[in-house]
Amino acid sequence: MERASFLTGEFRHALDERGRVAVPVRFRARLAQGATLARWLDGCLAIFPVDTWEDLAARIQGLPTTNAAARQFGRFMSSGAVEVELDRQGRLLVPSYLREYAGLTQSEVVVVGALNRLEIWAPTRWQPYRSQIEDAPEALAEHLADLGI
Repeated sequence: MERASFLTGEFRHALDERGRVAVPVRFRARLAQGATLARWLDGCLAIFPVDTWEDLAARIQGLPTTNAAARQFGRFMSSGAVEVELDRQGRLLVPSYLREYAGLTQSEVVVVGALNRLEIWAPTRWQPYRSQIEDAPEALAEHLADLGI
């Protein structure tokens, strides 16, 4: 039985003048078959391994087209997604429209493992988000109870 490959951890990386960011070495094998870089929720970007993106895209495509929120989410995801490949140094290019969406205006980004995807955050967005979670673990626990965790 093959062991699941989860993407975890928090890393700080440089965003170079061309808009490239290095993917942490430990995740490069998981992205070797290709990946999709997309807008994601909470004002960050997500890097989806090819199989994860295919599963998500199929779920989005299966949403009812008569539902306005489903159409909106489908457009949000598909219009803000681009297939990417890592270069020889393990970097990927973040297009300017995605850098703008995520507020990536500094030379540093935070790469966060989120189990089935990586997220790219502007440090100015990540720190308050992370603090909110860490400063109120009881509130988070209450929400998780509703999800069955």
